[in-house]
Amino acid sequence: MQLTAMNQYRISVVSFFIMLCAGLAALLVPHVAKAQSHDEQFDCNSNPHEFISTLIEEKSIDPKPSRVEANSVNAFSPVQGSRLSAFGFPIYVVLGYAHDDTLFHRGAGKELDAPLYGVVVSAPAESVRTRLREANSNATVHSVVPLLLTAIVCGG
Repeated sequence: MQLTAMNQYRISVVSFFIMLCAGLAALLVPHVAKAQSHDEQFDCNSNPHEFISTLIEEKSIDPKPSRVEANSVNAFSPVQGSRLSAFGFPIYVVLGYAHDDTLFHRGAGKELDAPLYGVVVSAPAESVRTRLREANSNATVHSVVPLLLTAIVCGG
């Protein structure tokens, strides 16, 4: 009889685990479906103010930069659960800068000569280049951390 009770306990634990996994999967599906892509803005016909303002208004990024580089490029962090993507790759950080624009904080060094906006995605540079070519994007690609993080940039 003890063996039967133990088997019922195992079945209960396994059933609970399966229901837990199914429940988590059901919760994740709506978040994946709500992933926000801004690929169209990487035709590079937009501007830093419009690009960053839109993301702030959507509550996709924190309105206060998480970092300001010496050259005044501002880095904005995606808000928890925002699920931002560019060309199918998850966005790690959003970048922006425009001279004399109050949206952007000034860095300690020499400012860039031209406005700039973009993102850093979690993907290898070659994969990102391929997707941008397929989309006929005018953005440039810069490897940030080889095989891990890549910048997609308009302007600068």
